[in-house]
Amino acid sequence: MRHGKKFNHLGRTASHRAALLSNMASSLILHKRIETTVAKAKELRKYVEPLITKSKTDSTNNRRVVFSYLQNKDSVKELFGIVSEKVAARPGGYTRIIKLGNRLGDNAEICFIELVDFNETMLAASAEKAGKTRRSRRSGAKKEGAEAAAPVAEAPSAEVVEEVAVAEEVVEAPAAEVVEEVAAAEEPTAEESTEEPKEEKGEDA
Repeated sequence: MRHGKKFNHLGRTASHRAALLSNMASSLILHKRIETTVAKAKELRKYVEPLITKSKTDSTNNRRVVFSYLQNKDSVKELFGIVSEKVAARPGGYTRIIKLGNRLGDNAEICFIELVDFNETMLAASAEKAGKTRRSRRSGAKKEGAEAAAPVAEAPSAEVVEEVAVAEEVVEAPAAEVVEEVAAAEEPTAEESTEEPKEEKGEDA
């Protein structure tokens, strides 16, 4: 009887189920990502995460306990060597399930189950997001720096005004000379204007 047994039996006997999860856990540790059904992945997550937590403390007893579950020397060596170093700072949640849709044959839900710390793409994306939050803080610092630099920029503006005033004085002197030259050029025109009536008188005579 199954009194109060709420976990998923996966349609297998206890020994068959244990062997299935043991093999899947070994494959996940060795390959870092495997493809399976969602039901199996959820049961595998509950099976393998306590073993990963145990691998953080490398002792003979822990190695023997993990080996009793995995029954695979290579996966135990990989777990206590490479995987335990990667997950040392993570307090839990070592695996991620990514759903892929339904399988064509029996329409079962398919997914990837992977070790979180070995997915380089998602780690890079999370680093970029963290960088964006930092940029927003830096932009505020730049605004403060611009406000502090504003009074310093006022001093050169006075110098520029003085230079403009000097330039205007320099321009005014040649302007007077130009007026004199224009006046001198206009004098002959006045004589011509006086001569023109004389010619007109001669024509009348």
